[in-house]
Amino acid sequence: MAPRRDLRPGFLLSFRRELDRFYRTPFLIFLTIGLPLLLMGLLAVVFSAGLATRLPIAVLDLDGSDLSRTIVRTVDGTPDAGVAFRVADLSEGRRLILAGKVHGLLYLPEHLERDVFAGRRPEVVFFYNTQTLTTGNLTLRGVSAAIPSVEAGIRLQLRTAEGQPLDLALADLAPVSVQVNPLFNPTLNYAHFLLAALLPSVLQVIIVTTMTYTVGRDAATPHRFHVMRRLGGGLWPAIAGKILPYTVLFLAVLGISDAVLFGLLEMPLRGERFILLLAATLFILATQLIGTLLALLIRPTATAISVATLIFAPSFGYMGIGFPRLGMNTFAYHWGELIPGTWYLMARIDQTLRGTPVDLSWRPIASLAIFVVVLGGLTAIKLNAMGARPRAARGPDGELEEAAT
Repeated sequence: MAPRRDLRPGFLLSFRRELDRFYRTPFLIFLTIGLPLLLMGLLAVVFSAGLATRLPIAVLDLDGSDLSRTIVRTVDGTPDAGVAFRVADLSEGRRLILAGKVHGLLYLPEHLERDVFAGRRPEVVFFYNTQTLTTGNLTLRGVSAAIPSVEAGIRLQLRTAEGQPLDLALADLAPVSVQVNPLFNPTLNYAHFLLAALLPSVLQVIIVTTMTYTVGRDAATPHRFHVMRRLGGGLWPAIAGKILPYTVLFLAVLGISDAVLFGLLEMPLRGERFILLLAATLFILATQLIGTLLALLIRPTATAISVATLIFAPSFGYMGIGFPRLGMNTFAYHWGELIPGTWYLMARIDQTLRGTPVDLSWRPIASLAIFVVVLGGLTAIKLNAMGARPRAARGPDGELEEAAT
């Protein structure tokens, strides 16, 4: 018995059989190519603007003075917020917020200008919806940037009116200057971090679902499992030949999405391409092996698919994009470490936005490699256990008919 002679023909036969099944199964074509490209196209359209600007807010101006109008114009001039409505009372502003027509309400009290120039400290109030974190924080940022600039202008005007030189007045207003240098994504472009994270997250769910379905289809019954082993010249060649076509397809799909991100949406690619490709390959293999292992461990296949979806569908919340992982509790933090997508996103962000040097990029790559080795070992143990089971008696007609499917 020559293992090398058995391995190559068996692998190629399993590979060709899977390609033939793929072309004869429209559902697999849609699941592996159509669905991810459709979802990625939809997400690209949604986040193509990159920046959320001119979010609508309402204004309740009870003062009607030059100062209040200056504040309103300054807020309206910020890139984050735009004055869309002027309301007559707080109840009307509340209704607009609850209806979703505005994301905040700026309240300017009576006698605002009089109290300011009299040396009092009147309050300008901003109500915003904290349930929608992104829009609420963006409108708050716009208002928080506008009000201090107006306040500084008033203080400067008062000091110069008292005879203080302009340069001294400016120095007194800002005795300690702060230099702010935003790194990696200074424009807060959502396509650069949120879209780049959503695409692998969506693909991760599709990969594990596809592999659970296609492996479970051949391992659902002892007879089908025996047919797969015979066609592959052994269990490992059969599984490898079965997985490889999908590995190539998913790499191609991920490459198309990256071409859109780096080309059309102009996402920066500051790192090394070969590290990004290596991380993508390990990420796809690790996710495929998880789907394969679930298909071998859980019966029926529909249950295995449900478990795979249950594990990976909410995984985006554990990857540290919408909520920082360092702020998570112990369970959520370590659960995120057990998801291959977490490490792939780390490598992806390092090589796109940050431009991390090669010597500092080893940790996510090593973690993904460990995933592949460990999951491959567990799959091997399960395959060996299944291959050692006694074969059930089957008629020759049934075997030939099953092998032809």
